[in-house]
Amino acid sequence: MAQKAASAFNASTRLVCRAFGISETCYRYQPILLDENAEIADWLVRLTDNQKDWGFGLCRDYLRNVKRYEWNHKRIYRIYCELELNLWIRSRRRMQREKPVPLVVPEAPNEMWSMDFMHDQLSDGRSFRLFNVLDDFKREGLGIEADFSLPAVRVIRALDQIIEWRGRPKRLRCDNGPEFISRDLAQWTDKHDIQLEFIQPGNPQQNAYVERYNRTVRYSWLSQYIFGSITEVQDYATKWLWFYNNARPNKANGGLPPTQMLNAA
Repeated sequence: MAQKAASAFNASTRLVCRAFGISETCYRYQPILLDENAEIADWLVRLTDNQKDWGFGLCRDYLRNVKRYEWNHKRIYRIYCELELNLWIRSRRRMQREKPVPLVVPEAPNEMWSMDFMHDQLSDGRSFRLFNVLDDFKREGLGIEADFSLPAVRVIRALDQIIEWRGRPKRLRCDNGPEFISRDLAQWTDKHDIQLEFIQPGNPQQNAYVERYNRTVRYSWLSQYIFGSITEVQDYATKWLWFYNNARPNKANGGLPPTQMLNAA
């Protein structure tokens, strides 16, 4: 208002500042962070456009922990709100349940792996499955196998491929699906001296690590794209798994990707 008054009435800066009750320093102030603010806004728009399920927390962790920008979180949040990028969260009525026993957190890699299946459909309506394997230590994704049918033989083959480069786990946690309770898998675990642990039927919270990982898979890419073939699903799953382990912030790791936490450990 002072600047407009000065130009409209051709008044001096001192007179205008006295009339509006501001200092001359305030009158002459020029923001010096406009370029950086524009860069932050550009990053936020690109991140939320590429990762539809990312909120402010993941965007902030990605910029600070992965890209190593030292921008203040309050500044990032202010620009995030100005761009109206906030995710709409539908409130749900929560049921009163007994507090579950917390899962034991492994203290080293390969102490406990969790595995589970997911289901989806191709563009032609054919159903396919995903077999997910997760190392509970630092939540590292170890493998995603996609196919129309994944019997116990395919489960064993996928685990053998992971063990070739990762090493043998001490324990495997899974539900009571027919592929996991088969005789073939039991013989395979006995041969490799691996303890197979089953959760109680109807209690998926006992396998919470991989269930939370499944939710990330579902909302990050599986529900966002329509695939035409199993090859497309497997290729995208492989690329996404590298992104998940190396670039995607993980709240369970304090906002750091699993690979960074493993290197630090």
